[in-house]
Amino acid sequence: MRHRKTIIKLNRTASHRNALMSNLATQLFEHKKILTTKAKAKAAGPVVERLITFAKKGDLASRRQVLKTMRDKVVVKQLFDEIAPTFENRSGGYTRIIKLGQRQGDGAEMAFLELVGFEGVRKEKKGKESKKQKKAREKETEEVETED
Repeated sequence: MRHRKTIIKLNRTASHRNALMSNLATQLFEHKKILTTKAKAKAAGPVVERLITFAKKGDLASRRQVLKTMRDKVVVKQLFDEIAPTFENRSGGYTRIIKLGQRQGDGAEMAFLELVGFEGVRKEKKGKESKKQKKAREKETEEVETED
């Protein structure tokens, strides 16, 4: 019988599933929004909610509980110092799943998993700039230099 067995297995072993949830949570806290399959987003939601609840407590025992799941200390510090204080007055529902449709290659349902309240926050990519962006940046620096 499978009474009250609510874990979503995702066709993975327990250790693989734990590593996957840890990686999804770390990336979500780092980027505030991630693109994944709908099944993985639904499975990661409760894990992320639990970590944020621990972070809201803010004590050493809670930090150690979070470090059991997430191994990146920089992201844990960011979770405790930046993310958790924004959810101080919220008692749950820290994440949102936005369904996108099917992936072209295999037809898997895709979804965004994002933190509520961080919709406009995007981390800038470290990559090539377009020619327009370079010209705009050079123009701004020239204006600043001419004002001095």
